[in-house]
Amino acid sequence: MLRFTLERLVGMAITMLLVSMMVFIIMEIPPGDYADRYAFRKYSGTGVNVTDADVQAIREDLGLDKPMVLRYVDWIGGIVLRGDFGQAFAFETSVVKVIGDKVWLTTGILFATLILTYLISIPIGIYAAVRRGSMVDYGLTIFSYLGLALPNFLLALVMLYFANRWFGSDIGGLFSAEYRDAPWSLARLWDMLKHLWLPAVVLAWSAVAYQIQTVRATMSDELNKLSVTAARARGVPEGRLLIKYPARLAVNPIVSTIGFDVNRIFSELPIVAVVLGLTELGELLLKAYLDLDMNVAGAILLLLTFAIVFMNFLSDLLLAWLDPRIKLGA
Repeated sequence: MLRFTLERLVGMAITMLLVSMMVFIIMEIPPGDYADRYAFRKYSGTGVNVTDADVQAIREDLGLDKPMVLRYVDWIGGIVLRGDFGQAFAFETSVVKVIGDKVWLTTGILFATLILTYLISIPIGIYAAVRRGSMVDYGLTIFSYLGLALPNFLLALVMLYFANRWFGSDIGGLFSAEYRDAPWSLARLWDMLKHLWLPAVVLAWSAVAYQIQTVRATMSDELNKLSVTAARARGVPEGRLLIKYPARLAVNPIVSTIGFDVNRIFSELPIVAVVLGLTELGELLLKAYLDLDMNVAGAILLLLTFAIVFMNFLSDLLLAWLDPRIKLGA
């Protein structure tokens, strides 16, 4: 298991190195750079004639005149050695200060969504497989189709409407008005947790529907295996039998798609965040691209990608623990 873990760690490091190169290339793709945007904002409407030499002077002052390779080495070196993602030009401060709180808020939404997804889908999927062909099974199938057909942002709008109609309150955002700009404290953390359920439910909606059918299908296959029949013939209690044999293997596809679920959440989060008034990295990423503040955009892309790669690494370890054949190469 130690060798398996070390191999996956090396693979994750190589993947992140390649990803960092791709992210930096993406940062270089938009035409122009922040020097052009800075000159336009500073001198637009002033009647001052800005020359190419003026823009070049700004570029040199910001360190954007260096060759691409040198800028990449400085950028990735600062991240690895000092945890420094560079200067956020549009905010006139460091990238770490700009994305600090938003990283933790986005991470909180992510893990709340994942936990809710698996806590609901795994037991319900197992129950549907055991009661296959029953009215409950048909009802869960209809729910799954509805979950896959109804967009998450539309569910968010519906929930906001009924919350306002029935309770006369706004359940959007992650904080109450008195805690929105307050420093972190236990009271502010508790207030965030009380608001976190809504984005978690909205983002988990389609994932729960999909994973219920996944668990149901794999559990149904495992229930027909000879090992289950033999255990039942030996008199193993039904509850223990289900957990020890079919259920343990039925969750393998769920574990293997954790990285996919993380990617899906990050893809759906920006539009859901707009509807619910959330403060997260998606909105900041869009603003950074519009401002050509590529240090901020690159840091967000790198962090989001790292989250996906790291969750894939964890899913590999969980799969190896659930099914020893994986780490043995079987």
